[in-house]
Amino acid sequence: MTFSIAAFCRRTREFGCAVATSSMAVGNRVPFVAPGLGVVLSQARSDPRLGLLGMKRLEAGRSARETLADMIASTPQSAWRQLGVVDRDGGVAEFTGDDCAPAKGARVGEAALAIGNGLANDAVVSAMLRGFEAASARPLSDRLLAALQSGLDAGGEPDPLRSAAIKVAQPGVPVPFIDLRVDGSETPIADLRRLWTLWAPMVDGYVQRCLDPARAPAAGVIEGHAPR
Repeated sequence: MTFSIAAFCRRTREFGCAVATSSMAVGNRVPFVAPGLGVVLSQARSDPRLGLLGMKRLEAGRSARETLADMIASTPQSAWRQLGVVDRDGGVAEFTGDDCAPAKGARVGEAALAIGNGLANDAVVSAMLRGFEAASARPLSDRLLAALQSGLDAGGEPDPLRSAAIKVAQPGVPVPFIDLRVDGSETPIADLRRLWTLWAPMVDGYVQRCLDPARAPAAGVIEGHAPR
């Protein structure tokens, strides 16, 4: 049904996640990211309220394990949920409920985790983490997208994918400016990578327009057409 990756980059201090699924609007339901705080994933029979709760707990200084425990304790339907947390120190925690669809599971790495349910086989989650780790020299966004592609190459889901999303929070920037979504596509991961290729050279310009508008370039300059 859904496979995702979440991580903290110790080199850049960025937090991020990427997710793909055979249902619509995954970017609206599963990924939650905030600068300096961490990442929460809420999937399977997803409940975005758990994602919001998880972010509040991280903001209160709770660790990944503590945040996950709070999320599980808050709902009587935890058996249907699959959850992942990365905290401000790169600590990770994950949970897969008994009623989540197989194949399902999680793999934990250094400041990173991959989770999935309703997958084509048990190899998908491991492939995601390997793909992420193999791209360690690249920017976090590229590593997250590499993980999604590795999961797809390992079998992905039995049903065709329909949506994918990536969200990355940069240090010192108040909101995640890397927040891209694809819906209703036959190739959502490829389309998400195409969007990132377009957006990557523009991000810094739009961050500057947020933080220092007086000295920021015009949108037309950022996007490569006539200034306005």
